[in-house]
Amino acid sequence: MGKITGAQMLIKCLKEAGVEVIFGFPGGVVIPIYDALYDSDIRHILVRHEQGAAHAADGYARSTGKTGVCMATSGPGATNLITGIANAYMDSVPIVAITGQVSTHVIGTDAFQEADITGITAPITKHNYLIKDIKELPSVIKEAFYIASTGRPGPVLIDIPVDISKGHIDENFKSEIVLEGYKPTYKGNLRQIMQAVKRIQESKRPVIFTGGGVTSSNASSVLTEFAELAKIPVITSLTGKGTFPDTNSLCLGMAGMHGTKYANLAFTEADLIIAVGVRFDDRVTGKLSEFAKDAEVIHIDIDPAEIGKNVRVDIPIVGDAQSVLSDLKLKYEETACKNDIAARKPWIEHIMDLKQKCFLKYDRTADTLKPAYIIEKIYEFTKGDAIICTEVGQHQMWTAQYYKFTKPRTLISSGGLGTMGFGFPAAIGAKVGNPEKTVIDIAGDGSIQMNVQEFATAVSNKIPVKIMVINNGYLGMVRQWQEFFWNKRYSHTNIEGSVDFVKLVEAYGGQGFRVKEKSEVESAIKKALAIDNLVLVDFWVDREENVYPMVPVGSSRDQMIECD
Repeated sequence: MGKITGAQMLIKCLKEAGVEVIFGFPGGVVIPIYDALYDSDIRHILVRHEQGAAHAADGYARSTGKTGVCMATSGPGATNLITGIANAYMDSVPIVAITGQVSTHVIGTDAFQEADITGITAPITKHNYLIKDIKELPSVIKEAFYIASTGRPGPVLIDIPVDISKGHIDENFKSEIVLEGYKPTYKGNLRQIMQAVKRIQESKRPVIFTGGGVTSSNASSVLTEFAELAKIPVITSLTGKGTFPDTNSLCLGMAGMHGTKYANLAFTEADLIIAVGVRFDDRVTGKLSEFAKDAEVIHIDIDPAEIGKNVRVDIPIVGDAQSVLSDLKLKYEETACKNDIAARKPWIEHIMDLKQKCFLKYDRTADTLKPAYIIEKIYEFTKGDAIICTEVGQHQMWTAQYYKFTKPRTLISSGGLGTMGFGFPAAIGAKVGNPEKTVIDIAGDGSIQMNVQEFATAVSNKIPVKIMVINNGYLGMVRQWQEFFWNKRYSHTNIEGSVDFVKLVEAYGGQGFRVKEKSEVESAIKKALAIDNLVLVDFWVDREENVYPMVPVGSSRDQMIECD
């Protein structure tokens, strides 16, 4: 048998795992890995900051369904991945983060650029490894990709000391996955599924609540089929956008703090919630004691730890969303009768009436530039077929409200962690994974500056992402809270004039233009979409425009602040 280095074995195993691209940044202890990568046909995208690598791997994973890969050196390189890893963990995104480490014999001595990255990331990874024996390397790589992508997806970190990378191992060293304690449940319990079918048939005011787990399990089609078959309205979480078409009459859109009024009222009035792949996080539920008080809950999730964690559950079903929904639909078809749907007719009529009366609104007659108008125009010119990424803030909520998502994996947004600076590097990852798709980052003027150095990544790698900056000269969401709850004391949220975005993007080799008038919006979007390069459009909008409706923290879902 021939001998190869640990670094070469790593690359060999990555190839066997189907890895096509790595987002990374080199450093001292990963030089052996980068040297092996030099002779590989795996594409490497050199980011300009390790956080950008983690977010790009995340965007790649969300948009393709594959496992994203990022890589960094030891110490500060590894710690710079932490926010991105935590972001992926909160939103259940499969990524494998590979970090270099100091030699095994100096671990624990505070060696140059040493950090206990496995200890640091233990709470924010699904699993992590510190490789101490080169013979562990092949099996660890296999295990990492298996763990990241199965069950409830999530990030896995592999820490590789430099002497392991430099060491030698038989090229054909055999390895197997042995994970006796890790056996995700995919098939739902049939007895509980039949209980759920019976309760659905008895329900007169049901709603389906769908989240990111439906996307992860590729269950959007069967979800849509079931909702239409049973005539049940569908509410989505932020990360569930696209799992059920916004254009479907049964869709109530996103619920929660900035959800639609009719979605929040539907939760309040429902007698049954069929929750699929969702966490019932605080931004959705608000005051837990007041959330959906009259509703029983069927909760379907592959992670048993989520069922009953926040909301009392009457019928728990542990399993993969696609598998459970397929069985639920089949059993419902076998046992349902026309009377079930007839009994729900008044509920459907009431829901449609709510949608007519409580529609999202902004001042469409205004001459000034409104964020919602811009997002509606972006939808109009992309026909809902683009991949839309967002940063975090007001623009994120306007996007969720006014862009009509009709397909899964078309909204890439930081849900659980709420990470400013996520959107643009995630858009790079999404475009790398979907080169035929238009990829747009809808950003705020605060968030976009968090990872602005990745402009260089996009230009140098010819990744033609489009950035639409909703520029209000404020850290807008914080300013809105200061307006509503802190007597308009705008403490350190005014960032007006802090940067000329057009000059900035041009300095990196991209193209940019500024829009101040409503009449310029359509031509600016058309122009941006036609250019095969990084493009930034700087939209100057009303400075104190707010996101409505808004449910204050700690309030029930029916206590909404609405626009006049």
